[in-house]
Amino acid sequence: QVQLVESGGGLVQAGGSLRLSCTASGRTFSNYDMGWFRQAPGKEREFVAAISGSGGRTYYANSVKGRFTISRDNAKDTVYLRMNSLKPEDTAVYYCGSAPSTYSDESYRLSRRYVYDYWGQGTQVTVSS
Repeated sequence: QVQLVESGGGLVQAGGSLRLSCTASGRTFSNYDMGWFRQAPGKEREFVAAISGSGGRTYYANSVKGRFTISRDNAKDTVYLRMNSLKPEDTAVYYCGSAPSTYSDESYRLSRRYVYDYWGQGTQVTVSS
């Protein structure tokens, strides 16, 4: 049974930092690309960042580029999202997802929710102004 468990969310002031973690179980972690999405109240779940199975390729939404960093430790079956210079508009529930690696058109594919077959339960990030 595949499980993804996020942690690390919380309340932070604007300009602050947080690091989210997502630990996977039930499948060979390095065979899967991983992504972070977020969903604010009343809005659709949107792409934040993604990383290839090996960790060698990363992709970001324009809104977080230069502020957020995605990374993974395949020995620990964990993907991270380091968030710096947080803004109130970053407030959302953050979800990690797992997608089978296909090595094709990653930049487009990994920004789409439908390619992810498992999701975590989400972790709340609140940025106060």
